[in-house]
Amino acid sequence: MIVKCAWMYHDIMDLYGDKGNIMTLTSRASQRGIDFQVTTVGIGQEADLSDFDLVFMGGGADKEQVALIPDLLSRKDNIRKAMDENTFFLLICGGYQLFGQYYETADREKIEGLKFADYYTATGKAKSRCIGNIIIDAPLDGINLRLIGFENHGGQTMNVAHPLGKVVHGYGNSFDGGYEGYYDGHILGTYLHGPLLPKNGQLADFVLTKAIQKRNPEFTFDMLAPIDQPWEGIARKALLDRWKLEDKAEVHNS
Repeated sequence: MIVKCAWMYHDIMDLYGDKGNIMTLTSRASQRGIDFQVTTVGIGQEADLSDFDLVFMGGGADKEQVALIPDLLSRKDNIRKAMDENTFFLLICGGYQLFGQYYETADREKIEGLKFADYYTATGKAKSRCIGNIIIDAPLDGINLRLIGFENHGGQTMNVAHPLGKVVHGYGNSFDGGYEGYYDGHILGTYLHGPLLPKNGQLADFVLTKAIQKRNPEFTFDMLAPIDQPWEGIARKALLDRWKLEDKAEVHNS
């Protein structure tokens, strides 16, 4: 089995080790005999995103987002085509923000987004940021996961109709919103860095499943072969013990 992944703006949108997400997907796929093929797509590079099963875009600072937005907007029709053909999108921080209506920089410059969702990101109060460790409970297509990550964003993302999950510890989309990220079946957007997937193997398997389903629609999460990752459970327990929380993720492939 082959899974084709496009890594968008790999050279400038890689904040807080977001490349670890690609490394995790590649490793977990390889252990199951799945050929996870990664193609990097930079500014000005031609690529038909509908050819890919998964598109990944990490986070970046205002400078990087301003630099890439003309190129990203030029791909809007192709991104829509990819979505219509069931390509799955995993978006971290800046990538998440730019798929909404607009994003305001710290200097209050409004950057037009792709407008694939109704949410928007406004500038927060001066020198105030949602920063620190974060834990959320995310129901994903009937699979209940407790996700662990690290957030660091000044932008306040509002009007999120389909949040990824409910905040257990930390901030989320905004200081008082109580919910984090966005998920609509085609797009999974989140502020969780750290990077996200090494801390959440179950989510990595979910993303892998969604990518596989583009060409194999009958494939399900439970069809992924079990892999042995004992240190993953130990690390998750150590993190959750800090806040006296249990791991509510459904046991699978561990």
